[in-house]
Amino acid sequence: MKTLVNEKAPEFTLVNEKGIDISLNDFLGKKVVLYFYPKDMTPGCTTEACDFRDHHDTFKELNAVILGVSADSSAQHTKFIEKYGLPFSLLVDEDHKVSEEYGVWVLKKMYGREFMGIERSTFLIDEDGIVLKEWRKVKVKNHIEEVLESIRGEV
Repeated sequence: MKTLVNEKAPEFTLVNEKGIDISLNDFLGKKVVLYFYPKDMTPGCTTEACDFRDHHDTFKELNAVILGVSADSSAQHTKFIEKYGLPFSLLVDEDHKVSEEYGVWVLKKMYGREFMGIERSTFLIDEDGIVLKEWRKVKVKNHIEEVLESIRGEV
């Protein structure tokens, strides 16, 4: 997959946990931390979501919004948000079209079997909709610090 850095971020409109259409263009004028993750309620995805939750105020102070994307349903996202008190929207990409546009819908291997799924990835998008930085094959530990450091470097 070629990098998206310095390119216009692929535009999208996806439904959030409340059934409301959310478009990337809704956030022009703000930085967007767009993170793709495999599945609600799984250990790595829960840790990542809670890390974003715990630093939400810092992101807000830096004029950045957080949006999570997975192939889970609105109902599943709602349960995840309620269980962990997540203060940001989770978007539904059930047909994985947006994940494909961002190059994160990939062949994965686990326990000897192969399947298509979302590769944990984060994109930092600037106020004009340009991708500033991307992290692919994200390891959850210390990831939030890397993202915050990048945003601080852009402020």
